[in-house]
Amino acid sequence: MEQLDMFSGMMSVDPEREEYLELVKKLNHFAELYYSKDEPEISDYEYDTMNNRLKAIEKEHPDWVVPESPSKRVGWKAEKGVLVKHNVPMLSLQDVFSKEEVYEFVDSIRGEFGDEAEFLVETKIDGLSMALRYEEGELKLAVTRGDGITEGEDVTMNARQIADVVKQMKEPVPYIEIRGEVYMTRKAFESVNAKAEEEGKKAFANPRNCAAGTLRQIDTRITKERGLSLFIFNVQETRGITFNTHLEGYEYLKRNGVKVIENCYKCKTADEVWDAITKIGNMRGELEYDIDGAVVKLNNLSERSKLGNTIKFPRWAIAYKYPPEEKETRLLDVEVNTGRTGRVTPVAIFEPISLCGTMVSRATLHNQDFIDQLGLGIGDTIIVYKSGEIIPKVKDVNKAKRPADWKPYVMPDCCPSCGHKLVRDEGGVDLKCVNMMCPGTLVNRIVNFVSRDCMDIKGFGTEYIRKLTEEGYIRDIADIFELKDKRDELIEGKYLGLEKNTDKLLSAIETAKNDTPADKVLAGLGIPGVGKATSKELIRTFGSIDALSEADKDALVAVQDIGDISAEGIYDFFRDEGNKALMARLKALGLNFARAESEVQGSSLEGLSFCITGTLEGMSRSDAESLIESNGGKPVSSVSKKTSYLLMGADAGSKERKARELGVPIISLDELKEMIAKG
Repeated sequence: MEQLDMFSGMMSVDPEREEYLELVKKLNHFAELYYSKDEPEISDYEYDTMNNRLKAIEKEHPDWVVPESPSKRVGWKAEKGVLVKHNVPMLSLQDVFSKEEVYEFVDSIRGEFGDEAEFLVETKIDGLSMALRYEEGELKLAVTRGDGITEGEDVTMNARQIADVVKQMKEPVPYIEIRGEVYMTRKAFESVNAKAEEEGKKAFANPRNCAAGTLRQIDTRITKERGLSLFIFNVQETRGITFNTHLEGYEYLKRNGVKVIENCYKCKTADEVWDAITKIGNMRGELEYDIDGAVVKLNNLSERSKLGNTIKFPRWAIAYKYPPEEKETRLLDVEVNTGRTGRVTPVAIFEPISLCGTMVSRATLHNQDFIDQLGLGIGDTIIVYKSGEIIPKVKDVNKAKRPADWKPYVMPDCCPSCGHKLVRDEGGVDLKCVNMMCPGTLVNRIVNFVSRDCMDIKGFGTEYIRKLTEEGYIRDIADIFELKDKRDELIEGKYLGLEKNTDKLLSAIETAKNDTPADKVLAGLGIPGVGKATSKELIRTFGSIDALSEADKDALVAVQDIGDISAEGIYDFFRDEGNKALMARLKALGLNFARAESEVQGSSLEGLSFCITGTLEGMSRSDAESLIESNGGKPVSSVSKKTSYLLMGADAGSKERKARELGVPIISLDELKEMIAKG
């Protein structure tokens, strides 16, 4: 983004120009998370609001438009799989947000083709776009949208796992390419997230993200298991058959068992179009899947051809985006829950209301900072909406309806599950319970402790952990290393499977106890703000967990990347009586509390930070990180101006682009080894 930085320096005197450039950066950031990582940070409505503001500025100041502007991009560069060239561009649609814009579009088409022009109004499915290519009726290729113009990702193997994807047409033609939307029903989505919660994994934010991530899975068994669905909404290209209208294409597809958009209304006038949009909007809550708008498009294909496309959009179609539905209700209470990670979350309990067709009575309030920003108190009249038509959220408070005895709500300072004093998480936003014996967090703490980045006890899955905690064999992490004393009971109860599997797991526990270095033991304790990288830095600084436990706050703050809040969390953790007793048990059981001298080989990379991307030849990423650390360097997860080097292997992704934009030097594994050898 060198050009953006240049413009920032030249134009800093104009606040509107600064706003424009900031919008470009933010929208590109949010788009990358949405398209490449399937991890949106904001709702579609919030993104659209920012994007509309950007378009308004560009319309007023066309000379300000920079090449990086989202208005110049159709999709997002495909980076994950095998790339396939598009035969027909998979363009996006022009979004409109008002009745006036819909009427303007319809009137412009009728002005071009007269009163006989026919329109179709369809549901706009909130999913991932995919094109299917058939030769002689047989499915040959499935490709994602990618950048929309040039290329997308080959997802044929996963597409074949989707029940709605027809593998062989009943009325084969030489060639046909069709385009549709891969999505998840709400029921399928809830099932996937329920399983993720059981296994201690991160839940998906919404069905669209889950569908996108699933379609890109390497393991096709996962794709089949998650139950994706597909609606076809367009015929892209044909050979050996022609259609005069869009609906004729639908009829052919339906005869061949292809599932096309199920809510499609044929209209003539702008009033009829708007009535259809309203009808679809009213049925949002009744559908078993999510929609993010209604599509209005010409039915006649020759008329479409005459209108053509812009660089980004077809001129013959638009997408009307519905505003999020919101209603007022009264806050009855705030329920505070301790999650499986120890994070304590306040939840608003309010008088039930109907939103998007479903009754809701609860919504997360995130943390105390969010509550303070709203100025929230019990009895308040609150405004609730559904983010992305799915998740209820509290938008605001109607202070004009505030009760006379109103008081601001303040979260408790003790864990609702065990009564332990809560501590602020890294960043100072969330409250966490750090009691290692808290029943509300025990299973998740054990899952973290045995995970690959911590003790790395292979074969110790969530279901085993759940059984052992329910049966009372594990009450804290130290109990793991005493399971060997209960071998016969475990075999008899088949808690870890049969004898062979039980012995295998007990052996893995013993190996982990003896071989796991101190920094990984520390990472497994679940101290707020102390993850993999921070644990290594702390052990590197203090030499042992014992020395760390004696450190005062000033000494902790002096460690790189440790702030006041993290320092306080670490300090409090080691002074808690329950934690002291636990640490004494772990040490007595023989876990490694001190850094081994062999872990430090040299200091040739002292003061340098390295971000790793791509596949390194002959070395895993984990081994590369260990090599860097053992020679005084520091691995980092993302590229920034402060990054010393990007260590790059084959099939590098967006980090390479970011490094080149920021001028961060890019090196190979061989060059890293040369740096270490030269000392």
